[in-house]
Amino acid sequence: MKQRDKMRNFDYYICMLIIIFALISGCAAPTPAVHVSRPVEPSDAKEWVLPGFTVVIAGEGDTLSSLAAQYLNDPGMEWIIADFNSIRSVTPGTEIVIPTKPYERGGLTYRGYQTVPVLSYHNFSPDKTDKMTVSRASFEEQMQFLKERGYHVISMDQLFDFFDFKKQIPSKSVVITIDDGWKSAYEIAFPVLKKFGYPAALFIYTDLINTRKAMTWEQAKELADNGIDIQCHTITHRDLAGREEKETFKEYFYEVEKEIVQSSKIIKKNTGRDCRYLAYPFGNSSNIVVGILKKNGFRGAFTVRRGSNPFFINNYMVNRSMIYGGDDLKKFEKALTVFDDRGIK
Repeated sequence: MKQRDKMRNFDYYICMLIIIFALISGCAAPTPAVHVSRPVEPSDAKEWVLPGFTVVIAGEGDTLSSLAAQYLNDPGMEWIIADFNSIRSVTPGTEIVIPTKPYERGGLTYRGYQTVPVLSYHNFSPDKTDKMTVSRASFEEQMQFLKERGYHVISMDQLFDFFDFKKQIPSKSVVITIDDGWKSAYEIAFPVLKKFGYPAALFIYTDLINTRKAMTWEQAKELADNGIDIQCHTITHRDLAGREEKETFKEYFYEVEKEIVQSSKIIKKNTGRDCRYLAYPFGNSSNIVVGILKKNGFRGAFTVRRGSNPFFINNYMVNRSMIYGGDDLKKFEKALTVFDDRGIK
């Protein structure tokens, strides 16, 4: 009896979806009446395919990952099923709607729009903290917090595909970045990131590498080979936004382009990775700097202005929230805004 009731509910759910799709299609253009015949008896139905969606009844042993592997050809796409159905796990016998194509590019909904927080770290310590130094315990606690609260750490390319309205990302997406290239990023942050399976971007300024407290190029190459995106933070970490004393405009333009282009070549030589993103030293930029980035094929760049990022953010002025050594989890959570419904009634 229970199974029969489930199948009746399933039939009702499918009929409602068909009616909704018919109404949506009818708004676009008139279509001739179509008589739809039921392909299988209700008691035999296991799935129903609609434009852009597949509806299934979950069976024993089904998980979000297994359904994503079966219907989306990628177990890592489990998040899209979870987001659409507002679930964290699968219960046998329940109806699951599986989107087979992106349904919310840009994170736009009738309630508001998605925003993506980008976190900025600098240095780490086994046990000590200061403004720019986060302890190992605090960093691990923060990464555990992301996991327990259902956040998804995404890559730099995924972030900019979202900005460019190309691909959908998880509704609670976050990006992790680390600046400069201190040895602690390799010795402390990397093992923690690896433990949780999180990608991250490391913005290095090349003059720092191989100095006493910095990582070596061999270590940077190892990071690049293990899911850490090595990107540009210039050669010397000079402020790109203004001329130095007695520097002519021509000299300034030449030096800024050199800071960006030559550091990218050095990174490519030592890690084998192309640079497509820049973190502005001190977070400062200008129209001239942005023009140089565009001229040299950079896809985007980052400030240290606090705030989360909607898809319509300027790709060359992306916000990042700095995480300080004294931040507790309450302050950390404030940097994790993933939706904006201001002004939506």
